[in-house]
Amino acid sequence: MDRRNAAGFLGLFSLPLAWSLILLILPYLIMISVGFWLRKYPTFVPDFQFANYVQIFSDPQYFNVILRTAKIAALVTITATLLGYPLAYLLAFTIRSPGLRNLLYLLVIVPLWVSYLLRAYTWKTILGTNGALNSLLQSLGVIDAPLDIFLYNQGSMVITLTYIFIPFMVMPIFSALENIPKNLIEASEDLGIGPFGTFLKVVLPLSLGGVLAGATVTFCLTFGDFVAPVLVGGPDGTMIANVLQNQFGAALNWPLGSALATLVLLMVMAVLWLSSKLDRNARVAL
Repeated sequence: MDRRNAAGFLGLFSLPLAWSLILLILPYLIMISVGFWLRKYPTFVPDFQFANYVQIFSDPQYFNVILRTAKIAALVTITATLLGYPLAYLLAFTIRSPGLRNLLYLLVIVPLWVSYLLRAYTWKTILGTNGALNSLLQSLGVIDAPLDIFLYNQGSMVITLTYIFIPFMVMPIFSALENIPKNLIEASEDLGIGPFGTFLKVVLPLSLGGVLAGATVTFCLTFGDFVAPVLVGGPDGTMIANVLQNQFGAALNWPLGSALATLVLLMVMAVLWLSSKLDRNARVAL
């Protein structure tokens, strides 16, 4: 590379590289290093020890919170897949009118333009004791008094988080389905394979990449959510992000919070690595 090309390369990429270094890589390095610091109330001092990680792995409450977070994230991912795939299939193959298809697709992504808090509060209003669901059941005579079982539990969290993150599931699946060559589906039908067989042998395998991408994004976003547990989760809905918020806030234990955040980062990276590996294996199999 001559000097002119080198100068052009530096001029083009120096600002993005500096941006990534200062705002992405450097904060991660600081977070990881603080995880080895020592807390001395009311503050903390630089050190290199593993007491924070020992506390995390020796105290079962952290394992239980991580397990609960993974469980809720998995349930949200499964629910979003079961709801999002048929919707994406409908948009890709059933709706023939481009205008109607674009309108319906727009309706799927419009909630992303609305405030996250507003979407979460919507379900708190629906599921609350004085909410729309209890009012409907009372008007139908199903119940005599409002029930409090619909809110402040893990079920309400799954419903709320599924509603919030389902666009991230629909979009990659729809993109994958839309890119399937139509001649493959026509060839399958010409060979006498019925619609269900065509779906299992052609459509589903070719759309697994979109399903995997949507599942990865949905799982990771749910795993790091901390607002919905506060609004609709209740006592048994605390997730790892809420623990992190408490450590950096009320508890003022940044070293322990940084150690927990480092573990969460490693878990998310493991999920991304597994997703990438599964995607590569699926492409090879095809």
